[in-house]
Amino acid sequence: MASNVVLSTKEFKVVGTRPVRHDGVDKVTGRAKYGGDLQLTGMLYGKVLRSPHAHARIRSVDTSAAAALPGVKAVITGQDMPVAQMAKADQGSRFASDNLMARGKALYRGHAVAAVAAVSPHIAETALSLIKVEYQVLPPVMDVKAAMKEGAPLVLEELTTTELGEKTSKHSNIANHFRYEQGDLAAGFAQADVVVEREFTTSTVHQGYIEPQNASAMWNADGNITIWTSTQGSFTAREAIAKVLAVPVSKIKVIPMEIGGGFGGKIPIYLEPVAALLSKKASQPVKMTMSRAEVFESTGPTSAAYVRLKMGATREGRITAAEADLAYDAGAYPGSQVVMGAQCVFAPYSIENMRSEGYDVVVNKPKVAAYRAPGAPIAAFAGEQVVDELAQKLGLDPIEFRLMNAAKEGTRRVDGPVFPRIGNVECLEAARASDQYRKPLKGKWRGRGVASGFWFNIGNQSSACIGVNADGTITLVEGSTDIGGTRTSTAMQAAEVLGIRAEDVRPSVGDTDSIGYTFLTGGSRVTYATGWAAYECAQDIKRKMIQRAATIWEVDAKDVDLVDGVFQHKSDPDLKMTFKELAGQLNSTGGPITSQASVDPRGATNAFSTQIADVEVDPDTGKVTILDFTIVQDAGKAVHPSYVEGQMQGGVVQGIGWALNEEYFFNKDGQMVNSSFLDYRMPTALDLPMINTVIVEVANPNHPYGVRGVGEVPIVPPMAAIANAVSRAIGVRMTRLPMSPGAVLEALWAKKGQKG
Repeated sequence: MASNVVLSTKEFKVVGTRPVRHDGVDKVTGRAKYGGDLQLTGMLYGKVLRSPHAHARIRSVDTSAAAALPGVKAVITGQDMPVAQMAKADQGSRFASDNLMARGKALYRGHAVAAVAAVSPHIAETALSLIKVEYQVLPPVMDVKAAMKEGAPLVLEELTTTELGEKTSKHSNIANHFRYEQGDLAAGFAQADVVVEREFTTSTVHQGYIEPQNASAMWNADGNITIWTSTQGSFTAREAIAKVLAVPVSKIKVIPMEIGGGFGGKIPIYLEPVAALLSKKASQPVKMTMSRAEVFESTGPTSAAYVRLKMGATREGRITAAEADLAYDAGAYPGSQVVMGAQCVFAPYSIENMRSEGYDVVVNKPKVAAYRAPGAPIAAFAGEQVVDELAQKLGLDPIEFRLMNAAKEGTRRVDGPVFPRIGNVECLEAARASDQYRKPLKGKWRGRGVASGFWFNIGNQSSACIGVNADGTITLVEGSTDIGGTRTSTAMQAAEVLGIRAEDVRPSVGDTDSIGYTFLTGGSRVTYATGWAAYECAQDIKRKMIQRAATIWEVDAKDVDLVDGVFQHKSDPDLKMTFKELAGQLNSTGGPITSQASVDPRGATNAFSTQIADVEVDPDTGKVTILDFTIVQDAGKAVHPSYVEGQMQGGVVQGIGWALNEEYFFNKDGQMVNSSFLDYRMPTALDLPMINTVIVEVANPNHPYGVRGVGEVPIVPPMAAIANAVSRAIGVRMTRLPMSPGAVLEALWAKKGQKG
C-alpha cells in the first residue's frame, strides 16, 4: 500500500478537504464532450497528407485528381496559407505557418504537405492517395551534437545564430547560444577537493496523452471563425490561430472541449488553422482528428539532449563550483526548452560559483513542445547524478549532502533571481524522515537513489465570474482548461470565502467570448492564479451579500459579518440569515448578485520535490524493477490533497517511463519506426510500485491560502533518482536515457570488460 502523508500547516473549512470532483460523473459515465464527440450539421471530415521523408525539397504538389474526386469539397497546400500570400512576413510567423503546412521543404517525417475535406473520412483518405508530390530527398540531421558541427546539413537555410544575445550572420543549426554565470568559476574549482565531470544524453520522448489532437472549425460567411478544440489554453490558441490566419482575434471564438490529457503537448496548435481554411473554402464546418501515428510523428515531443556537467566540493561537503553545457534539440524550428533547463539545473543548491550555458539546436524532427516542467527533468538527470557521485566520493549520506548545500530563502539562482520563502529544506528533511528512507534496503543488485527537483511556477492572467442562485448555490465560470481537477480546486477557494460547501459551487470552463482573458493551463498556475481570481470574485460577492443583508435589516453594512455561511449582526444575535436564505430573497430585495474578477498575480514562488527510488536490477536481462518509491513535495497548501497526490504520483509514473523505456526510434533515413502505443513502451500498472506521497506545506506568503503550483515538479527528479539507484545497484553510472534492459546490460558488460 502507498502511504499518503500530509505534513500540514493552517487548516480551513473547505480548502484542504477532499470533496468529489464536479466533473467526475460526466467523465465516468461518458457524457463529457471531447473534441472527437462534436457533431455539426453539414460537417465535413479533414485529412492531412504528410511527408514520408525527414528532409526533402518539395518540387511540386499536384492536387487536381484529389479535387476532382466526388465528395471532396476542399483541398489546400502550403501555398494556401495566408503567410504565403504576404509580400513580407516576419520569421516567427513564417516558421509558425510552415510548421502547420510545409512550403518549399518538408523538415521532418510527418510534416503536413496538403489537406483535404470531404463528406466522409474514407473519401478524404482516398483523396490523399491521389495527391502527387515530387520530392528531392535531402540528408537529415537527427542528433543534436551532429547538428552543431561545422558543415552539418542545414535544416533551415535562412536561420542565423544568436550568440550570447547578439544576432549574427552565421548560418547554422544553432538557433541560440546563451550563458548564465555568477561568481568565479576557476577559483571555485580550485577550492574543491573532489571534482566530478560527466556527459549525459537523453532521447526524444512524448507526453503520451490518451486523446489525440483534434479540431473542428466553421468559417462563417461574415468572416467570423468558430473553433472547437482540445487545448490547454483557449486564449493562447486564439492568438496563435489569429497570427497564422492573419485575422484579428476578435474574429475568432475558441470553444475548449474536454481534454484527454496534455502535459504541455496541447499548448501548440496543429489542426485548427488547417480546418479553418478548409472550412472557408468549402463553406461548411470541418472536423479533423489525428491518428496515433500522426500524434507521434507530427506533434511536439520533448527534446533529445546532450549535457556536460562538472561540479566540485570540499572534503567537508560544501559545493564550491558547478558548470553545465546543455544542448537541446528544438525539432525543425527554434524554441526548445533549453533556457529553462539552464535556469533549473543548479536551483536546488546554494553555490557561490556557477555557470550554465545553453544551445537551442534545430534538427529534422517535429518541433518540440512543452512536457511537464519543460527542460528541467533533462537538466536534473545530469545535475542530480553528479551531486550523488560527489556524495559517494565524499562518503556522505545523499540527503545530508543535499541539506548541507540546500537552496533556501535568499539563495540566488544561476540566472539571477533570489529565492523567496521556499520549502526545499523541509522536503529534504521529510524525505530523510520517511518510512522508505529509514528502512534498510538489503540484497545484491539492489540500490537506493535520491534526487531533488525544482520548478519555477508562474502566475499570469486569469478571470472568473460568479452568480448567486436562488437555492443558495453559485455558478462559477472560469477560463482555465481543466486537466487535473482545477475546476474543483478553483471552486473550493470560492466556497471557502463564502462559507458554503464545495458541492454548492457549479464550476464550468468558458470559451473566449464568455470569460475574460485567461492565460493557458501550464506552468503550474491554475489553482494558484485562477483560484485567486475566484477568491477575489467571491470576496466581491461576499461584500455585496453583506450589503444586501444590511439593507434588509436596515443596519449599517459594517456591522454585518459572514461567518461559516451565516450572515449575522455583530451585536444583535437575533439578526441572522444563512447564505441560502439570503440567496432566496435577492430578486425581491434589489435583484440578482453577480461579480467578475481578473487578476495577474506575480507571487507564485517556487516548487521543490525530493524523491527516493529503490530498485533491483536483473544482471542477466538488464531489467530494472522499481521496488519502492516515495515522493516528497512542497504544495504550499494542498487545496484538494487527493488531487495533489494524484499529480505527484502521475508525474513520477511519467518519469519512470522516461527513465526506463520511452524513446523515439529513428531509422537511418530519419523516420520514426515505433509510432504506436504497441511499440512506444510506456509503463503500465504492472511496471509500477505503489507510490508513497508526502505533502509538505510551507505556505506561500503571496497567496490567500498559501497555495503553490504542484503539477510539474513531480516529473523533475524521477529519472535522476532511478539512475542513482541503478548506479548503486550495479556499480556503474548510467549516463543516457532510457536505461532500458539493453542499455543496462551494455553497462554491465563494459564494467566486466574493464575488470577482465
